[in-house]
Amino acid sequence: MVYTLSTCPWCRKAKQWFTAEDVDFEYVDVDLLPDDESDQVAREIYDYSGSRAYPVARIGESWVVGYRPERYAELLGRRR
Repeated sequence: MVYTLSTCPWCRKAKQWFTAEDVDFEYVDVDLLPDDESDQVAREIYDYSGSRAYPVARIGESWVVGYRPERYAELLGRRR
């Protein structure tokens, strides 16, 4: 799962990376959710990741804050 903002260029790059690497993933643009839902999801992301920055990827039990393709690959067991 990748949590993103619709206007964030790093979020777009993260989605592009997962697509280019042929990784099945889901994403949600947090800023496009209804206000109550957006607030709730943002709080949950902060609780798990400790950050308010985006993108935030959850791979297995790990949380990755920011655009970090090397870390994505590592957690997915792929060599870079």
